[in-house]
Amino acid sequence: MNRKIRDTALVVATALAALVVVAMLAVILLDVVRSGASAISWTFLTQPPSGGMQSGGVGPAIFGTAALTILMTVAVVPVGVVTAIWLTEYAAPDSRLARYVRLAVSNLAGVPSIVFGLFGLGFFVQTLGRGVDKVAFGGVVTYGKPGLIWAALTLAILTMPVVIVATEEALRAVPRDLRDASLALGATKFQTTFYVVVPQAMGGILTSAILAVSRGAGEVAPILFTGAAYFLAELPTHLNDQFMNLGYHVYVLATQSPDVDKTRPQLYGTVLVLLLLTFLLNLLAVVIRVRARRASSIARA
Repeated sequence: MNRKIRDTALVVATALAALVVVAMLAVILLDVVRSGASAISWTFLTQPPSGGMQSGGVGPAIFGTAALTILMTVAVVPVGVVTAIWLTEYAAPDSRLARYVRLAVSNLAGVPSIVFGLFGLGFFVQTLGRGVDKVAFGGVVTYGKPGLIWAALTLAILTMPVVIVATEEALRAVPRDLRDASLALGATKFQTTFYVVVPQAMGGILTSAILAVSRGAGEVAPILFTGAAYFLAELPTHLNDQFMNLGYHVYVLATQSPDVDKTRPQLYGTVLVLLLLTFLLNLLAVVIRVRARRASSIARA
């Protein structure tokens, strides 16, 4: 009897905790939608800010956020997936190097976002960028300044632990019998890994990309010093151009405006657009994951 009571109490407690989380999310979303929906229009989505950030739109910020997130994903997913494959499939169980890599991944996951921004400024902008300028442009400042590419690489390092950990879990979930069967049929380790194991784990690998997009799309601190601009009327056309970002624009509207009340509709509208853009990027990744799983199922059949 006591065991049933404890089980029931645990079920109720966990259900209430989940309900609280869902309720908090619902309240936030309802507040953002209610306050920001009136600001959404075609002009708001396509035009740059104007009138001291109290009118206009967020067109350049939408483009900059999407470009930044896509570049970040392209940079982080291959490196993170290959690292996870090495840790899971190739590294020996007692490998000291593998332990050091996992320790580094754990430490990266706990570093504050602002530290990544300072690292990106010091390494990518001032060291790597200026080195590129000296070698390729005769010292003319071209890449040795904040730009889209450096912000994307900084976010890639920030989100890399997410990709590595999620991919490792997906690879470990593949049954060992599939590996043994492939090796028994004469396949090499490489063929077994990339033609048997990775396709089976593709759903989890794409899930890691979704998590990286969710983490990186809303980050502001890492891009403050590496590429984000206060105001730009034109869209970035080169990798070394600065860009507007929705998250940074929200920060600007909330803290730098001379009249917060007048900019409040713009602020809530920008937050709503940022949420919608993040959901759309996640939805795109989910669609790719579903199609990959469907193709994998057809191939197995």
